[in-house]
Amino acid sequence: MDILSNENNFTYIDENGKKVSCDILCDLETKDKNYIIYTDNKKCKDGSKKIYASSYVSDENKKILSNIQTDEEWNMIEAILSYLTKEN
Repeated sequence: MDILSNENNFTYIDENGKKVSCDILCDLETKDKNYIIYTDNKKCKDGSKKIYASSYVSDENKKILSNIQTDEEWNMIEAILSYLTKEN
């Protein structure tokens, strides 16, 4: 999926041709891959925001999102989300 982004949000075209606006919660760079954690601000049944994560590569002014492939990647994302949502 191609996305056009600025520092805090991005827009993509979904499978139905509809523009979807998302807020970037965290943009991570590792030595091997880049990751983005984001929300489209839709709500889960419990009232919390739906949160998504993808790996990406940058191509000129856009990012190309890909699915996260491994349990190791998911564990890293979950640890970061836990840290970000931890109450101080």
